[in-house]
Amino acid sequence: MTTQHRAPYGAWKSPITSDLIVSQSIALGGGLFDGDDVYWLEGRPAEAGRNVIVRRAPDGTTSDVNPAPFNARTRVHEYGGGAVLVDGGIVIFSNFADQRLYRITPGSAPEAITPEAPLRYADCVVDAARNRLVCVREDHTEAALAAHGEAVNTIAAIALEGSGAQQVLVAGNDFYSTPRLSPDGNTLAWLTWRHPNMPWDGTELWIAAVQPDGTLANAALVAGGEEESIFQPEWSPDGRLYFASDRSGWWNLYRLAQEGAEPLTEMAAEFGAPQWGFGMSTYAFESAERLICTYTKDGVDYLASLDTAHKTLTPLNTPYTSIGSIQAAPEKALFRGASPTHPASLVVLDLATGQQTVLKRANAIEIDPGYLSIPQSIEFPTTGGLTAHGIFYPPQNRDYAAPEGEKPPLLVLSHGGPTGATSSALSLGLQYWTSRGFAVLDVNYGGSTGYGRAYRERLNGQWGIVDVDDCANGARYLAEQGWVDPNRLAIRGGSAGGYTTLCALTFRDVFHAGASHFGVSDLEGLATDTHKFESRYLDRLVGPYPERRDLYIARSPIHHVANLNCPVIFFQGLEDKVVPPSQAETMVAALRAKGIPVAYLPFAGEQHGFRRAENIKRALDAELYFYGRVFGFELAEPVEPVEIENLGLS
Repeated sequence: MTTQHRAPYGAWKSPITSDLIVSQSIALGGGLFDGDDVYWLEGRPAEAGRNVIVRRAPDGTTSDVNPAPFNARTRVHEYGGGAVLVDGGIVIFSNFADQRLYRITPGSAPEAITPEAPLRYADCVVDAARNRLVCVREDHTEAALAAHGEAVNTIAAIALEGSGAQQVLVAGNDFYSTPRLSPDGNTLAWLTWRHPNMPWDGTELWIAAVQPDGTLANAALVAGGEEESIFQPEWSPDGRLYFASDRSGWWNLYRLAQEGAEPLTEMAAEFGAPQWGFGMSTYAFESAERLICTYTKDGVDYLASLDTAHKTLTPLNTPYTSIGSIQAAPEKALFRGASPTHPASLVVLDLATGQQTVLKRANAIEIDPGYLSIPQSIEFPTTGGLTAHGIFYPPQNRDYAAPEGEKPPLLVLSHGGPTGATSSALSLGLQYWTSRGFAVLDVNYGGSTGYGRAYRERLNGQWGIVDVDDCANGARYLAEQGWVDPNRLAIRGGSAGGYTTLCALTFRDVFHAGASHFGVSDLEGLATDTHKFESRYLDRLVGPYPERRDLYIARSPIHHVANLNCPVIFFQGLEDKVVPPSQAETMVAALRAKGIPVAYLPFAGEQHGFRRAENIKRALDAELYFYGRVFGFELAEPVEPVEIENLGLS
């Protein structure tokens, strides 16, 4: 029996250390079937975040496909995704350093199939009849930038034999994704959208006939529009076109029929997701008569089988509450699953027996359940008589109890996007906090996905208001319930979550400390200095720029530092193209001048989000050190100190 020690919240010693997290954790991408082989991506912090394609043979042995320094990652839309294609043992991937496409067979050296040029590629499919790839291409040549003022996106065909020949198939719109060839190779489907829409706002689904010379003819719009989001068009094995649409207010599955879009599911649940990256998959065909899908309801993911003939949905039992990256083949399915007690895992499901085999886990760490906080979904009242959602994690460490009467500090998490969502998947980065005595509230504020289009649209014109209110009201609610210390409320977030964090600290008198990870402080700067994919994102979230410059100024923390009176720590990648370092640096300088305690940790070589093990470790420990100094508790174990200006160094 374990003896419990008495120690203040925040001062508990935990086995979930930053060293443990970075040394044994990977970013686990989705998998792909290729015959009896399975492939997947691993983002390895120990290799400076390099993305490695892994092949698993039928006998269970695994091997790396792309040798160092090759890094399978595309920069289309900056967020990438869809960087790997496998077909008949041949692997096609985008290499991060030069953004060229390479072909490789296991055991051989990568061979470039696109020329050296400022071109990027994603979401490739094989057009076998014409010995080519069809993919999304993003043109960053000087000519494209001079003519359009931004990169030019198209759907293009790329010769597979290595000649470098390329043919633009579809052009003229701002964005394209998900080119998909019908099984007979005669029809191409794709998604497209235009500024200021994001793919979750309004997209169009088009089809066109593929001519003998490879060009397209008779293009037709078959679904979607300015106020309808289409997600993941796919052809069934018998040549019918399926897709997810939110025309009902929820992303449900549809099939193209003679009379138009035929609904296959009609539920208050999400069978689609915000398309931040390419290659996302929430369903796949086991056969023409059966597809395997995942859907989100009340913040929880479920796996199910859909009988396409009878439109019947049958749940498939799994222990996972966060599910994605669905692939299927006859009698089997492949997905990435996680739960509060299971790390992200790549799982093969035998559809005949129900047997589930874990091929790979994001980490191999076995954590005693006594150190894991089990979350609970909560709803709480928020501004305007509305309800918001979140996931609450109480402090948990089997070895410790707090002094009688003490309540824990609260760390509120504001997710990125802002169009995104948090989940209850096991996160050692989150359990790092709860096992040391912090309570954590992970907020799915208005604007988050998983709760229907209306909930998502709460943020339209209200970014910096609705999200901030929901985070502040969530903290107040927990304090009122007596679950947390009302005098030790902190908030943290990255990217758009960093903006919400800085707004909450600046415009609301609720929090006592905060941490911004590559967060936005200047909306005007974001509107004028960001990449194409998000360059008009704020039109909906805030208002058109420069016409509504007044709103951008009013909601930018950098212009209202006089209202910010609590300590803040900033973490920033110096090569970040999404949120440039100038935003953090300007904010730090303003707080420094005002005499507010502030700390700044810049990371050379990092972009938007940290991938290097040493930097992930440093950021975690530095933030803990910061809260210890600010909230006045001693750390159970020493960490490298952080210079906190206007507070002193100890």
